[in-house]
Amino acid sequence: MYKEYSKYLKEKYGEKVYKLPISLKETNCPNRDGNISFGGCTYCGDEGVGFENLSANLSVKEQLLKNKEFISKKYKAKKFIAYFQSYSNTYIPTHLFKKYVNEAVLDDIVDISISTRPDCINEDYLNILKDIKDNHNLDITIELGLQTANYKTLNKINRGHTLAEYIEAVNIIKSYNFNVCTHIILNLPWDTIEDTIETAKIVSVLKTDFVKLHALYIEKNTILAKQYINNEFSMLPLDDYIEKVITFLEYLDPKIAIQRIIGRAPEEFTLFSNWGMSWWKIKEMIEQKMKEESRFQGRLFTYTNGKALKKFD
Repeated sequence: MYKEYSKYLKEKYGEKVYKLPISLKETNCPNRDGNISFGGCTYCGDEGVGFENLSANLSVKEQLLKNKEFISKKYKAKKFIAYFQSYSNTYIPTHLFKKYVNEAVLDDIVDISISTRPDCINEDYLNILKDIKDNHNLDITIELGLQTANYKTLNKINRGHTLAEYIEAVNIIKSYNFNVCTHIILNLPWDTIEDTIETAKIVSVLKTDFVKLHALYIEKNTILAKQYINNEFSMLPLDDYIEKVITFLEYLDPKIAIQRIIGRAPEEFTLFSNWGMSWWKIKEMIEQKMKEESRFQGRLFTYTNGKALKKFD
């Protein structure tokens, strides 16, 4: 039905591979500290992301070793991805970035994944990663938060960038032969099904390697939470979210691996999360509907390579 990231990893590395999250105490966001704006994205809480992360007061190596010990015992894992997760991990001085990323180079690390914003990408940081890739034969993945291709919605959620910055970032990253993972929120209240389709098309034609899908949750003490309490918008019904996910997948390049089909957040931190259901139940509902309706990733991926000329084939 769709290309699962876990299967992609197993095929590429010959066994299961697990992500080990890393937090850096120096990371922030230009959308929070006044460089671009204050307050951050309307949905973003004080922790950024990574509710289950270890303390950023631990060194990168300490975090990796502690997480690796737990994962190794639980899943018998032997290969790992070092995942710099919280906030914008290229929004720190280059000397610190180089120091931290080099600390993640361990024998059983096969990939270093850097989560950041499209407007926090330039060649100084990518050159540091290129040296690590070349010297240690590691894969490099850059995870970019796009959320939607609709620039009006990006403005409403105070992303601080538009689609242009995302396109530029992907083009630069791909010139280094790094992988790109794009984060998308598919139930933003201001997006239509047409926005969902256009977002799938954009990430496909830019040849992103992976996609991570999220359902919008309302974290307490955020700007979005205040808007939610004041009834300034309505949350999309679950059935509509499921339809958006399936439509997105149908228009998506079938070569793109899906890292996540729906996210999750601890109930105690949110006013709304996944319609009060477990993420795996919603995942099952998506997959069941795809199976029943004979729908699959790439079914409508027909718009590239001169769509109008196909009549002559």
